[in-house]
Amino acid sequence: MHFEFTEEQIAVRDAAREFTQTELLPGVIERDTEAKFPHEQIKKMGELGFMGMMVDPKYNGGGMDTISYVLAMEEISKIDASASVSMSVNNSLVCWGLEKYGTEEQKQKYLTRLASGEILGAFCLSEPEAGSDATSQKTSAELKGDHYVLNGTKNWITNGSSASVYLVIAQTDATKGHKGISVFIIEKGWEGFVIGKKEDKLGIRGSDTHSLMFSDVKVPVAKRIGEEGFGFTFAMETLNGGRIGIAAQALGIASGAYELALAYSKERKAFGKPISQHQAIQFKLADMATQIEAARMLVLKAAWLKDQGQDYSLASAMAKLYASEVAMQVTVEAVQVHGGYGYVKEYHVERLMRDAKITQIYEGTSEIQKIVISRSILR
Repeated sequence: MHFEFTEEQIAVRDAAREFTQTELLPGVIERDTEAKFPHEQIKKMGELGFMGMMVDPKYNGGGMDTISYVLAMEEISKIDASASVSMSVNNSLVCWGLEKYGTEEQKQKYLTRLASGEILGAFCLSEPEAGSDATSQKTSAELKGDHYVLNGTKNWITNGSSASVYLVIAQTDATKGHKGISVFIIEKGWEGFVIGKKEDKLGIRGSDTHSLMFSDVKVPVAKRIGEEGFGFTFAMETLNGGRIGIAAQALGIASGAYELALAYSKERKAFGKPISQHQAIQFKLADMATQIEAARMLVLKAAWLKDQGQDYSLASAMAKLYASEVAMQVTVEAVQVHGGYGYVKEYHVERLMRDAKITQIYEGTSEIQKIVISRSILR
């Protein structure tokens, strides 16, 4: 077993770390307070190759492995989870799905621009009544000759207003249940496609989360990915990889909070000495460091399995479940270590605590991960 990173992986990690300090850290508190999408920062992430890291270079991607992606996600999430979730969706859900299952024409038209960061993508599965129960799609696409007519509503869509390309899951034959679900490429600006209000969220406030409404949207058959009925399989396969990205995000949020707490514990004095010399704080830091390292091993294992072409569905579910729980626990403790200062925005940890919560919810709640894990181990 080898626990060393390659020179290329280390270079990717270091580049991401430098980017966070020079480009993401300045203004991150203001963006959170004002719920402002990091347009300029995301554009620079695209220029640096962070928005299509695993895509084949012939489609303008970085051609990197999943471990490099995880390392970059962790570093960016330490500072700005709103930026990293856009990166995760574009990489794991949109680019990966298009590259693996799209036609050559679809790849040339959309993937090349998505991978370079020229445009952003969005993945549209959740609905008002179909979040964890992804089989209950109410959005419908009815075939009318050479096109489909799309109707319905999608909820909680990351990159909702900033994306140019949307992968939309819709029911094409309700009589077939989950086998009657298909997936389509929709472009912003098409007639009948309306972007709803931006959600006012607890955390990842800089990320633009919207509802999307489709009213008799004409979708050419050529915009369908795969055959009719392939949509549910497409969504589940894509989410398996997406969970690695969110697990890496949760890991980064936890790591960022821990690093802030560790540094603060050495500076803050109580009873005549730094609080890092009090056993109560030392034990908190020990627990945090151990939990983070365990989460990191799970995330890296899932990424490694994916790179090896092995089944990573169980590993990604475990990584997402545990890393998100650790993110919540560590950020709460980081606030506690900071005391009263942890409760104010200036010290960053309260934002990380708010950001951590969503990692237990999106791309499959913790409860859904437990269903995936239990089914796998009982099979």
